[in-house]
Amino acid sequence: MSDSQLLNQVLLTFVDTFKEHIQQLSAVLLTQQKYLWLGSDESSTIERLSLVNADKFTDHQQFRVAEFINLPAPEDEEIDIEGLAYSDYYLWFVGSHSYKRKKPKPDNTDTKNLKRLAKIESEPNRYLLGRIPLIDGKLFSSCPHPQKPDMQLNAAKLEVTNQGNLLMTALAEDSHLGSFIKAAIPGKDNGFDIEGIGIYQNRIFLGLRGPVLRGWAVVLEIELEDSSPGLLKLKQIGELKELYKKHFIWLNGLGIRDLCVDDKDLLILAGPTMDLDGPVQVYRWINGVNLRENVFSNPNLVQDIPYGNREEHAEGITLFQEIAGVPSVLVVYDSPAKNRLVGDAGVMADVFGLG
Repeated sequence: MSDSQLLNQVLLTFVDTFKEHIQQLSAVLLTQQKYLWLGSDESSTIERLSLVNADKFTDHQQFRVAEFINLPAPEDEEIDIEGLAYSDYYLWFVGSHSYKRKKPKPDNTDTKNLKRLAKIESEPNRYLLGRIPLIDGKLFSSCPHPQKPDMQLNAAKLEVTNQGNLLMTALAEDSHLGSFIKAAIPGKDNGFDIEGIGIYQNRIFLGLRGPVLRGWAVVLEIELEDSSPGLLKLKQIGELKELYKKHFIWLNGLGIRDLCVDDKDLLILAGPTMDLDGPVQVYRWINGVNLRENVFSNPNLVQDIPYGNREEHAEGITLFQEIAGVPSVLVVYDSPAKNRLVGDAGVMADVFGLG
């Protein structure tokens, strides 16, 4: 089964000041109190909408990540939030961890554009992997655990290093990924680029849009522990007692655009790794949260997602069964088609069945 099963469309309405970002949505997460959390890849804030009815979310609240976590660079430099996940009263978020190449601009001369296309940047805020306490739809820097009052929940981030953070430092010597990181290959050029996060118990799964290696996509699995107030470090995990595990996934040559934990399975939103239009698909990686490292997996294709010509790029998925009443995912798009835009600051998201 892979034909598109569009069940419904859902209107997401934001405040007017956010309208430039509704065309850059890159992460979405539904939490139990019927809140919808979203990230844009060109801001350093996390957005929250509330359920009005099965096809409408509104009452936009904005949370500045800088209020909860010390950013390595000024707040006006984007975090490029590419994934959101929830686990045990924490909202987790991840930046792209990618290098960025400047885009040629249509009104520039060729000489100017040649210079732009040669310019590669690394922005410190993009290397954020962090957690913020989340209780009853509100975010906190620090608060008691609702079920264990003697335990304190604290906002924290993976420790920053010269290479970005501790994960990037560890991966710089990796036999598959290290050469991409050391060569500073931008994300849109099949370089290193995190675009999804899923959490199962104490294990964090990071989906890479790139690099795709000879057609195989990569999922990293890590565990984190507190190192000092507000900071996290990598734990040794797996049979090899390394700082991360690698999983190689066959997605027909596509990279990972988002991850979503469904019981012990991982749902994968797959799309092109480069800056091009191409197939977008949802896969189910059965028992994906319990697999040994360094093995090759072939998840099942469950759903084709439509895509457009230089528009309609599916970027985020979240489980939607709680609202829809049937196994389903809500999908948000980067560069949405004009007919998705509603009023000044509304945009339509899609609900697809997982039957």
